[in-house]
Amino acid sequence: MALTPDDVVTKQFQHVRFKEGFDPDEVDDFLDEIVVEWRKTIAENEELKAKVAALESGATAPAPVAAVPEAAPVTSEDPVAAAPAADASAAPAAASAGIIELAQRLHDEHIAEGQAQRDQLIADAQAQATAIVSEAEAKGRDEIARLDEERSSLETRISELRDFERDYRQQLRTYIEGQLRDLDAKAVSSGSAPVSTIGL
Repeated sequence: MALTPDDVVTKQFQHVRFKEGFDPDEVDDFLDEIVVEWRKTIAENEELKAKVAALESGATAPAPVAAVPEAAPVTSEDPVAAAPAADASAAPAAASAGIIELAQRLHDEHIAEGQAQRDQLIADAQAQATAIVSEAEAKGRDEIARLDEERSSLETRISELRDFERDYRQQLRTYIEGQLRDLDAKAVSSGSAPVSTIGL
């Protein structure tokens, strides 16, 4: 069974009857599975570390021996032994150069992708800002138009109320003056003193 960290997290043990805790046999079996998987992982890790160390130190298996050019100077007594040593030292350098080139290409691709995303985000943000400003300006114009209409309506209403007040005052004054004239006329016709002389 391939054991994963999720298996460890989600493992449920059966409760034992008549005492608290889990079934010890089940827990031991599960721990044995963990130990087996852990040992596999450690072995794989050690193997990979050894391979990395071998690659870094240049102790890789020699490449197939190529024909040595006749013009090449041979400093070793055994020319066949000198050729694999040169190939073995050149192989890690070529692998390193390939890895560096791949890393540089990936870096450039990520930079280009990031710049494209940045430009897209900026364009989207500017479009959204323009839309928000346009909407706000339209709402502002609508609100100003509504307020202007309301103000005009209120000014008309105020003018009507002022006209009503003026007419009402005039009618009230005319009515009171008419009542006073009627009082004075009644007082004169009855022969009694006018109201104004009584001191009212």
